[in-house]
Amino acid sequence: MAESNSGITEIVFFDLETNVPKRSGEKFWVLEFGAIVVCPRKLVELDSYVTLIRPGDLSVVALRPGRCGAITRQAVSNAPSFEEVADKIFEILDGRVWAGHNIQRFDCVRIKEAFASIGRPAPVPVGMIDSLGVLTQKFGRRAGNMKMASLATYFGLGQQKHRSLDDVRMNLEVLKHCATVLFLESSLPSVLNKSWHDAPTVQTRSRSLLDPRTYNSPSTLKDQLHNSSNTITTRRLSSDNGKLPSKEELSRKSPPTTTLFHQQRPFPYSTRGSIRKVTERVKINHVLSNILKHSHLLR
Repeated sequence: MAESNSGITEIVFFDLETNVPKRSGEKFWVLEFGAIVVCPRKLVELDSYVTLIRPGDLSVVALRPGRCGAITRQAVSNAPSFEEVADKIFEILDGRVWAGHNIQRFDCVRIKEAFASIGRPAPVPVGMIDSLGVLTQKFGRRAGNMKMASLATYFGLGQQKHRSLDDVRMNLEVLKHCATVLFLESSLPSVLNKSWHDAPTVQTRSRSLLDPRTYNSPSTLKDQLHNSSNTITTRRLSSDNGKLPSKEELSRKSPPTTTLFHQQRPFPYSTRGSIRKVTERVKINHVLSNILKHSHLLR
């Protein structure tokens, strides 16, 4: 277990940049690895490491960047191979708490694949903090969606550069901002906690609570539904400008969105009629509760 001099287990925020396979079953090649080591008590950066990585097949890297700051074939042609930097990557990851945005679904899988490809055991974390899942549950979809670029724009942190070291530092800043907002709301819940629900640019919390990606078991869903509002709303998945997201926006690092329409959602009510009945029962129960509460006045 990697610990600081004070005996505190450190957190490593890391991010990978890879090629985007054109067909199903094609291999992901790691093109860049970036990480920062953070003290969990002070949230200060203790160490950092970033390197470009030359893939085994250079043809998977575009000759020209598809977006600003993207990695080109020329940039990685003289970079070290993954095998040459594997020792350093193992050292910075192994025995620490891993943190990052959507790392559980993407980055952790790619790291394991990369080490397996050179016949070496992969580093092992002592814990994991995936900010995609944490923020979806705790912060909600206030930024419109859970992409790092959207969250950064929401807090005025600038544009995401899609480069490993820049992105992990942005990830940490987003978490700091979200934690501060949640702390303030918990201090005055009756005043601050409801203000973001009333804002016109904010998405409702109920969709994120009912999102199948948020739950690992039916019991968790039941508990969340019990604590959520009785009003259930839905929204159309779209980009911030009202248009469907482009292929570039739907990158391999983005949280899944369109697949929601092809999954069976753990939704407690199956038809519109059922929702109407449930709403009526809630209203009736509310009336009965008021009658019972003031029943002593009828004697």
